[in-house]
Amino acid sequence: MAFLQLTCGDALDRLQNEGGKVGVKIRALSRSLGRLSWMVLGVGLAACASLSVNSPPEAKQKIVAERAQARWELLIKGDMDGAYQYLSEGSKAATPLGLYKAKIKPGLWHAAKVDKVDCEAEVCKVQMLITYDFRAARGGVMKGIETPVPETWIIEKGTVGYVYR
Repeated sequence: MAFLQLTCGDALDRLQNEGGKVGVKIRALSRSLGRLSWMVLGVGLAACASLSVNSPPEAKQKIVAERAQARWELLIKGDMDGAYQYLSEGSKAATPLGLYKAKIKPGLWHAAKVDKVDCEAEVCKVQMLITYDFRAARGGVMKGIETPVPETWIIEKGTVGYVYR
């Protein structure tokens, strides 16, 4: 019955303010979860901030591949706002979100996968394999066409951004 009360109104607050064992346990759990949240956030920020020009090539390749794949998954879903967040600072400065959304035509692609990543200093070249269907002018459809798409990614301020052209 105490569980049901936790879901109603200010029952959780009342339970926390009680001097009983349950209130003490909930306060302790709340403090522990708060500390854990800050710790996870700190580790996450440290991981992002640790990427630099001097990072090992394998670390650069791994992070760039993950970000390139994530960006394409957003493009395939049609989430242009989300995909825009992967652009480099310079790309964002040169291309406002509205213009980016106007130029990108979602719905064409069905799948994407990272084929290879090569990094030198702060620049990484990514080869994506993009799958799409082609609709011919006469009504025919060629399904499942896979084509290579080259991309450039840049390491800046501890993170990696896509260079939009």
